[in-house]
Amino acid sequence: TRKESSAASDVYKRQSLFHSYAFDFSVWEIFGALLYGGRLVIVPQHTSRSPEAFYQLLADEQVTVLNQTPSAFKQLMAVATTAEPQRPLALRSVVFGGEALDVNSLAPWFERFGDRQPQLVNMYGITETTVHVSYRPLSLADLGKAASSPMGVPIPDLSWYVLDGDLNPVAKGCIGELYVGRAGLARGYLCLLYTSDAADDSLR
Repeated sequence: TRKESSAASDVYKRQSLFHSYAFDFSVWEIFGALLYGGRLVIVPQHTSRSPEAFYQLLADEQVTVLNQTPSAFKQLMAVATTAEPQRPLALRSVVFGGEALDVNSLAPWFERFGDRQPQLVNMYGITETTVHVSYRPLSLADLGKAASSPMGVPIPDLSWYVLDGDLNPVAKGCIGELYVGRAGLARGYLCLLYTSDAADDSLR
């Protein structure tokens, strides 16, 4: 709807391109901004190597959406939780991806900024889905829980199933392989059967 589009445009007002173009994460960074009429702030390589310089850029450019691997964010967090910038951060969302996230490592960030704004979101995905499959908003309530790198639920254009070797759904808590389907999956990847809506319906 127009209201939803306007809200998305506001969130994606300014997004940083922190990662290399060769890293699939950059697709989310680039088009997350440009598809919603936002501004893409390209981070110079020397700035990306310095957490202090990158933090200053985020404040100066008033970036609203930040995409980070957990290891890169850990370095930035060490600066952000102790710095006193002339301009406060304008972040609305911080999106994690690319590697497993230790949620408990975010405790210093939550202590300094709370869990409302920016909203921290853990996302899981594979290159064939360009880029993410699922999302899981994070909060203070997640600290201290045993679960590591929670995956959450599929984004709207995807579905997923945990199946055994015969492609039968496994019982809750059992081990299987994760199958991803529907429109967000690259067409023709491995076997088209498992990317179609018809296949999705047959696996429910």
